[in-house]
Amino acid sequence: MEYNDQIKNRVKRIEGQLRGILKMMEENKDCKGVITQLSASRTAIDRTIGVIVSSNLVECVRQAEESGNQKTEDLVKEAVELLVRSR
Repeated sequence: MEYNDQIKNRVKRIEGQLRGILKMMEENKDCKGVITQLSASRTAIDRTIGVIVSSNLVECVRQAEESGNQKTEDLVKEAVELLVRSR
């Protein structure tokens, strides 16, 4: 799978969030703020996982249809398994 700039930028934003959290910890910031930012980072990671899995599924289904291989049900099952495993 080829990862487009949009997906890479999502990961870069998450990286920035994590660095910000580390800085908050080093500055002994309030626990509530740190937890809020950690939660936001986790949400961003979960959404990025969803984007990657769905993009890959679309690509795989398109390739399967073009090649005449109609095992799209297996592809969907695999995508669902990836999402479940990511939790």
